Amino acid sequence: MKKWFLLSSLSLLMFSACKKDKDCNTAAPATVASAAETAYLQNYLTTNSITATEKNGMFYSITTQGGGTSPNQCSTIGLTYKGTLITGTTDGGTFDETPAGQKSTFTLSGLIAGWRIIFPLVKAGGKVTLFIPPSLGYGAQSTPDRPGYVGIPSNSYLKFTVSLIDVQD
Repeated sequence: MKKWFLLSSLSLLMFSACKKDKDCNTAAPATVASAAETAYLQNYLTTNSITATEKNGMFYSITTQGGGTSPNQCSTIGLTYKGTLITGTTDGGTFDETPAGQKSTFTLSGLIAGWRIIFPLVKAGGKVTLFIPPSLGYGAQSTPDRPGYVGIPSNSYLKFTVSLIDVQD
């Protein structure tokens, strides 16, 4: 009886795992930044002579398109990145980055909306710079300073420079 229960449970788990994989190909978030947030980023870009494309109220610049696969919301992505604060018309301090010589790995669906919106436009091997307003970033969440990095104040504007190394579905 215990064997039957164990086998039934494992079978159910396997079928639910398969269903989850099939349901995982969801669309990128439809969230759009406010006009005020978009204007703030546009002012930053204009002041710093940066050309970028707008999508959902955030901006991005693909510097290298890459030649591999583009991720979907369920993909695991390997990348290197550097995140800095945007303060007024200048870059603030670095709040996070991939350690030198290492790769960070994430499931795209678990990341902030700004990344989930733009990364399906980039292919493995590509490089992109993201300019993200608070509503598509961390919103009202904040993080404290830590050794070598600044904290992220609530409602921060963020700049990420990212190299998408690989994509796994």
